[in-house]
Amino acid sequence: MESITILGLIAATLTTFAFLPQMLKAIINRHTKDISLLTYIIFVIGIILWFIYGIIKNDLPIILANIVSFIFAFTILILKIIYK
Repeated sequence: MESITILGLIAATLTTFAFLPQMLKAIINRHTKDISLLTYIIFVIGIILWFIYGIIKNDLPIILANIVSFIFAFTILILKIIYK
């Protein structure tokens, strides 16, 4: 694996898993009042577009990061709608 791909995977891992604490907090506390619905709607759309871009470019770090990011962000978005 090329070192630039490794760098991309590390960066993707860090930025993707930054959402894990927020998701876990929302699940455990069942509280999403302070989370912006519009922000997460825009963010999820952006993730989908990044994923499509990664597929087109055949870029593994972008594809993997956005699959996981989508799972986390979409979960937070759904919790925001449910716990509203």
